[in-house]
Amino acid sequence: MALYEMRKFVAPEFIFGVNARHRVGFYARNMMARRVFVVTDPGVIAAGWVRDVIADLTEVGIESVIFQELTSNPKDHEVMAGAEMYARERCDVIVAVGGGSVIDCAKAIGIVHTNGGHILDFEGADQIDIPGPPLICIPTTAGTAADISQFCIIVNSPERYKMAIISKCMVPDVALVDPETTLTMDSYLTACTGIDALTHAIEAYVSTASSPIVDVHALAAIKLIWNNIEQAVSMPSYLPARENMLLGSLQAGLAFSNASLGAVHALAHALGGFLDLPHGECNALLLEHVVRFNIAKASDRYKQIGEAIGLEMTGLTERQRARRITDALSHLRSRLGIVNSLAQRGVRSADIPELAFHALNDACLVTNPRHAQIDDIKVIYGEAM
Repeated sequence: MALYEMRKFVAPEFIFGVNARHRVGFYARNMMARRVFVVTDPGVIAAGWVRDVIADLTEVGIESVIFQELTSNPKDHEVMAGAEMYARERCDVIVAVGGGSVIDCAKAIGIVHTNGGHILDFEGADQIDIPGPPLICIPTTAGTAADISQFCIIVNSPERYKMAIISKCMVPDVALVDPETTLTMDSYLTACTGIDALTHAIEAYVSTASSPIVDVHALAAIKLIWNNIEQAVSMPSYLPARENMLLGSLQAGLAFSNASLGAVHALAHALGGFLDLPHGECNALLLEHVVRFNIAKASDRYKQIGEAIGLEMTGLTERQRARRITDALSHLRSRLGIVNSLAQRGVRSADIPELAFHALNDACLVTNPRHAQIDDIKVIYGEAM
């Protein structure tokens, strides 16, 4: 009898380390690129990272075009504008330089270009027939892991929610994961993206689709992020902490890309689309409440998570385990200076029914360890208020 269930594990080629971003010319040339479509945003341009990329492409004789008309929590109409520009400029390779919003937008632009139609047509799992053009990702935040995952999150503007597009076609061809590019993040963005990565690892570890390979990456990520996030926030220019946070984010990405996520992300996606709130901040406010909701169905898993973050879990009841973990998460959020409640970010009790409706239909809820009804989701939102 087999010890483990058969599981698939998908990952792109990636280069990790200082100066990895400067390999972009090498990879673009190997992809036979003639004209590269660089997807980014004004903040990343101001930080100087796009200048580096353009110089590296120019050095190997490759032309480039910049698309920067996108916002945090990328919108469907921004994707469509990017796809139109990609075709008009006759580009043949995409390079994404930025955080999760930039990389998700780049993925979506590629899919629309090769498949036609509208980006809203691809919501859900395995709805894409044709892979996008070659895609190179250079992440500038340590949190989303969009650069190595099968996920793409885009705001459905008419319905005001974030939709998940999940497909092997969304896995980039190459990720150039360079810790130096995270040095320009401010402390609050560092905190929020770090909590996003921690949530990825925790939700992957308790996912109903977890596997032994996922578990290795998820637990390693939890330890790395927990032990380095406060130093990265308090000492933004300290490269070793940045390296460990980016490595933790990468490992968490490998985990959740192959095990999916859970209720924290389902509820956060609804919030982000409805009120355009920062994704990591939403996760930080919801995580402890979802742990409390889930623990009855994944008690041993949460015990191991508690031990990974240095908590003594021996001899505790299920309720005591939940209290110890949620207290630790709450205290970490406070030490990082993240807001304490959804109400502080403008969420009203009257918004909860619509938020719960969208969260209930999010693809991430499928692999949550405890089945959630709409009333359960309303309670979790209420606790986070």
